Amino acid sequence: MNLVVFNFHDVVLWMTAMQCLLFAGLLLATNTSKNISMYFLAAFLVAHALIPLHEMILWGAEFKLRVRNNWPEVYFIGAAAYYVDGALLLMCIKSLVFRDFKFRKTDLLHLLPLAAFIVFMSIAFYSHSYAERLHLINSETFVYGAGYTFMEFFSKVVRFGYCFLCLQLVFKYKHLLKSTHSNVEKVDITWISMLVVGFMIVMGLEAILAFSKVIFLFKPYHMDFFQKMGLTCYYSLFLLVNLLVFTGIRYFSSFEPVKEEPEKPKDGAKKKISDHLLNPDLAREIDEAMRGTKSYMEPDITLEHLADELSITARDLSMIINRHFGVNFYEFVNRYRIEEAKAMLASPKHSDTTITDIYLAVGFNSKSVFNTFFKKLVGTTPSQYRKELA
Repeated sequence: MNLVVFNFHDVVLWMTAMQCLLFAGLLLATNTSKNISMYFLAAFLVAHALIPLHEMILWGAEFKLRVRNNWPEVYFIGAAAYYVDGALLLMCIKSLVFRDFKFRKTDLLHLLPLAAFIVFMSIAFYSHSYAERLHLINSETFVYGAGYTFMEFFSKVVRFGYCFLCLQLVFKYKHLLKSTHSNVEKVDITWISMLVVGFMIVMGLEAILAFSKVIFLFKPYHMDFFQKMGLTCYYSLFLLVNLLVFTGIRYFSSFEPVKEEPEKPKDGAKKKISDHLLNPDLAREIDEAMRGTKSYMEPDITLEHLADELSITARDLSMIINRHFGVNFYEFVNRYRIEEAKAMLASPKHSDTTITDIYLAVGFNSKSVFNTFFKKLVGTTPSQYRKELA
């Protein structure tokens, strides 16, 4: 009864695995709206439940011996999660930020790292007899061998690469948001940016740790520092998984998705569309309509809403704004708002109107954004502008 099967580090890994499975089941059970990003998040959590179990099977002080004696056939199954969790995180974020996301056949290419791992294990491990496999497990010659060490390093580099792609996707989303929304401040992407950066740091440390094992093949050295780094990754991953789930439950359903950038027109239609959209008369009509209807004073006006008012497709309107006015939709609308704010600041009947009331009246939701745009376009702050006029 005094035998210790799990140490403190193993308990943290067990908690990570159990929480991932519990949260994955919770997400699936509560996903009544059939949000596809929730399915990818649940799959990502299942993969992250297998990873700590795999780590305990390989490195747990007493637990690995129990597995070797009773369930040796499950020894490397959990390692497959290292080759899919990065792709699942990318698909989760992609389906979250893009309204028109569809799983394409080309997305199956994300399974290539997993296929490489399966081929490697089939040749290097499962091609041996059962007795030989037991010897490779018990002697640990396989996990410390060159083949498995290089494959482990490959998986960690792939995971880090996927985190980098996720970060690029977040920045792309922020850019696309400014192409379709006039007020982007209400969409909080700080939480998803911090999560991606967190996973990127942890997986970067794991890649460094895996690289140190590669170096160890050629030049043995003391591994205490890298063992502490591995434990740090365990605890950091435990915290990140908790943050991912709680932010996912809180923010995923209220996230503001956008459409991916439209495909470029075919060569046969390119000239015709370009000629149409480079018509200065059309740009002048849009400018006159903006000044006449003052649609820009609506705080949450979007590209699609404005396109409906102007009886033009959102895609064409976006191209006109980019080509004729040289700005995105976010800057396009806010320029009209600044002009309206200047007129109100200069008007005697608004001399008693506060600057806060003015920026809210013209459509801004944030004082800092209003001040930034005003100073950028006018050269002074709103209060300085009013004093100079007085």
